Amino acid sequence: MRRVVVTGIGAISPIGLTAQESWKNCTNGISGVAPITLFDSSDFLVQIACEVKDFDPKKYMSPAHARRRDRCQQLAVAAGKQALEDSGLEVHEENADRIGVIISSSIGGISSLDDSVRHMVSHGPRRVSPLTIPMLMPNGPSGLVAIEIGANGPALSVASACASSSDGIGMAWQQIRNGLCDAVLAGGSEATICKIGIASFDRLGAMSRRNDDYSMTPQPFDKNRDGLVMGEGSCVLVLEEYNHAKKRGAKILAELAGYGVTADAFHITAPHNEGKGGAKAMIQAMSIAKVNESSIDYINAHGTATPLNDVSETHAIKSVFADRAYKIPISSTKSMTGHMMGSTGSLEACFCVKAIESQICPPTIHYETPDPDCDLDYVPNTARDTNINIAISNSFGFGGHNSVLLFKKIT
Repeated sequence: MRRVVVTGIGAISPIGLTAQESWKNCTNGISGVAPITLFDSSDFLVQIACEVKDFDPKKYMSPAHARRRDRCQQLAVAAGKQALEDSGLEVHEENADRIGVIISSSIGGISSLDDSVRHMVSHGPRRVSPLTIPMLMPNGPSGLVAIEIGANGPALSVASACASSSDGIGMAWQQIRNGLCDAVLAGGSEATICKIGIASFDRLGAMSRRNDDYSMTPQPFDKNRDGLVMGEGSCVLVLEEYNHAKKRGAKILAELAGYGVTADAFHITAPHNEGKGGAKAMIQAMSIAKVNESSIDYINAHGTATPLNDVSETHAIKSVFADRAYKIPISSTKSMTGHMMGSTGSLEACFCVKAIESQICPPTIHYETPDPDCDLDYVPNTARDTNINIAISNSFGFGGHNSVLLFKKIT
């Protein structure tokens, strides 16, 4: 099988407008949580979120295109163009058929749908915008990025809830590994901070309501955790076949060596209480990469700060790594970025690559009170210098979707 490497990354996140800025703020423990500004949340029980700040889509597209694209799509185009520039890969007529785009979203343009429904209720069905469908469809980000860069290979979008972008990266890895593509722009994009998005997730009982004390939320793995904070953003990785990248003199950031994917087949929203599906996905990723449990140097956890998820993931890690689970640095970067839904796995994949590059484990901030049920090393509050050759990224989603990506230092 062909080797797959990462040669470029672009990111628009709640803690940075590039991958490098996001990583710098991540290692410095900067929180993206703040009061919601994208809509009037004064009558909502949840009034905080991790919004992307100071994003100007017109830096990446014309004003006319920016007006006709949902925020989810704007973010994807920006991250995709950043990633392509970072990689130095040129798309032209001779190679376009061998370059794909797989940018995933769990929900798509939900804010555009929200706006259109409200407009229809107040003005009637004949006043609904003809752009509603193009702006809300979950495959919009991948289609638009393919159009922008002229890629004629597969243009796909995976919808597996919070595992969507990790599964999209895994699917891109399969395309390259099996010889169907030479390079794929892979990642995710999500923009769910709108009235129906916040209200719906809050009604599930999944969200923190610390509106007046948001400086200490979310708290992954902490005993006092009280739910996730909604985030938004996009991250895109350029994945490339190893020899293809070497031939054109690309800088290689890391190797994507393994991908594990399973289903809990347990509950539509709750994770399996023992984390069996997540454990199996980690074992799959290591098996495919031909590494064992003693080789894993860092885990970027799913770590949502919900009561059930953090315990389930801790059980999963213990079941896979046994006593060594206590020696592996584990962090939830959602403590800073919030939960970016379908795009969160792609940013966490980026952080795994950056951790390998810089030999730094990012922290889990807001960690104060240990939970007896979550008793591993969660890199509390401060980044840590350490030796990282292999890192894994866990993404688990509603519906019981489990996706694990394994990255290796290039050798």
